[in-house]
Amino acid sequence: MDYGTLRGIITIVVMVTFIGIFAWAYSSSRKKQFDEAANLVFSDDEQNLVSKDSGEQK
Repeated sequence: MDYGTLRGIITIVVMVTFIGIFAWAYSSSRKKQFDEAANLVFSDDEQNLVSKDSGEQK
């Protein structure tokens, strides 16, 4: 096996890995989990608003 063949095999492995990650990230079965993760930043604000509305002090 020469250097050119090894580079070709590595290129194929990297390309297949990229396509696999791309398919995983954009699959419709993961959409709900990614939407929940995207809105996770705002969940802390909602908890603070609830505690302020109830009159509790921290």
